[in-house]
Amino acid sequence: MFSHRPTHFLAAMLATLVVLGSVGELQAADPLKDKPLIWGADTEGGAPYVFRDPANPKEYIGFEVDLKDALAKKLDRPIAFKQTQFDNLIAALERGDIDLAMNGLEVTPDRKAQVRFTNPYYYYRLQLVARDADNRFRGFKDLEGKPELVVGTLENTAASRLMDKLKIPNKPYPGQVEPYQDLANERLDAVLLDLPIALYYAQKAPRLKYAQAMATLKFVGAPIERGMYAIAVRPDEAALADQLDAALEKLAKDGDLRRIYEKWGLWNDDQEALVGPAPTVDADAGTAYTFDGYLPLLLQAAVMTVYLSVVSMALAIALGLPIAISRLYGPAPLRLLALLYVEFFRGIPVLLVVYFLYYGLPSMGIRLSADVAAILAFGLTYAAYEAEICRAGLTGVPAGQWEAAASLGMSDALTFRRVIMPQAIRAILPPMTNDFVGLFKDTSVVSVIAVVELTKMYLILSKPHAQYLEIGLATAVLYLAMSVPLGYLSRALEKRWGRTHA
Repeated sequence: MFSHRPTHFLAAMLATLVVLGSVGELQAADPLKDKPLIWGADTEGGAPYVFRDPANPKEYIGFEVDLKDALAKKLDRPIAFKQTQFDNLIAALERGDIDLAMNGLEVTPDRKAQVRFTNPYYYYRLQLVARDADNRFRGFKDLEGKPELVVGTLENTAASRLMDKLKIPNKPYPGQVEPYQDLANERLDAVLLDLPIALYYAQKAPRLKYAQAMATLKFVGAPIERGMYAIAVRPDEAALADQLDAALEKLAKDGDLRRIYEKWGLWNDDQEALVGPAPTVDADAGTAYTFDGYLPLLLQAAVMTVYLSVVSMALAIALGLPIAISRLYGPAPLRLLALLYVEFFRGIPVLLVVYFLYYGLPSMGIRLSADVAAILAFGLTYAAYEAEICRAGLTGVPAGQWEAAASLGMSDALTFRRVIMPQAIRAILPPMTNDFVGLFKDTSVVSVIAVVELTKMYLILSKPHAQYLEIGLATAVLYLAMSVPLGYLSRALEKRWGRTHA
């Protein structure tokens, strides 16, 4: 029996290889059939496109979720969702992070120069929304020639382009919830966004938590400027685009698209055009920005960055030093309060503070402008860090300095001002300068409340024509021009004060 075992083993191995080879041939016949397509979309304030189900936050709902399910059935291929920030959809598609982008993506000439669009799956229009009690204008045309009116919108959209073209003052937001909230809080005069967004956030505003006790909203005038939503794929994915086109055509002819849109209250006469030949869009992406065109805008945004940084840092220092003194020399209750302040603001992100001050306080009847909310958020947060820097610098001064000053008859206040503080400044200045440079960069956070600082202006200018490198280099030069001199100033002051008090 032993002599036959090698033969049996070889036979078994050959049979196994044959079976595995057969399975491999079956799998190779359609290797992509079971591989899911990765769909990129943004669920942050994403209703009614795609958002988490309030009744079951683990699940996603929205008319594009229903459309995705219908497309998956027609394609006989799974489609998996991947959270992707809206303004990064095109970049994620180009990197290969996602296979398709479907998130109310408007078909525009500049986007057509970067991606391949399918036939449209929805025709949208723009809808102007105002406060219910505001009767200053009856339609979009009434906004022209009135520079005192400010209209909220989403950045890099058909609405923002239209208002820029007509020179109507507008404020770009990164999300679609925030402009309606600012409108209800009387920070804006109107909002112009796509009709599906307006239907959900304006007509349902009294029932949404963000509205609370604020003003109710109304549609002003008829919808304007028809446009198209389409699915974006990479330019080299012609086969995938054709498959999606065929699936969309089948869904339109079978009435599935109408059933989905009626479910979400989005069906209207414009959607009748979904059954038939798709309209063409001019492929001309327009002229890219020239140096003379984008530099003044970057400089204007840089001024805002400097303003926010300087005023916020001044507030942080003004708060930080008393907090440090309280922790070192105050009575026990004051020391405890100072400690709690430092730990609280060091433990939460500045973005949360920005949101609370700008969007949370209005529910208590306190309405801050975007600039004031940003300055307060940075000032309160950085005060905690400056307090610790000041405390470290003050404790670094030898205790003998207090005793020597007391022996000369100096009071504690005079000793602190003339002896302790000048010596502590030499230790405080370098880390405080580093925090100031960090604050310059952190100002990009306030773009969430539609403050257009330097980084935000870079994103606004670079995305339409993918001028990331050229405009990015100009933006980096401006940041360096603002931050590098601070280092030289810090070192110069250290040398000067070091000689004086050595």
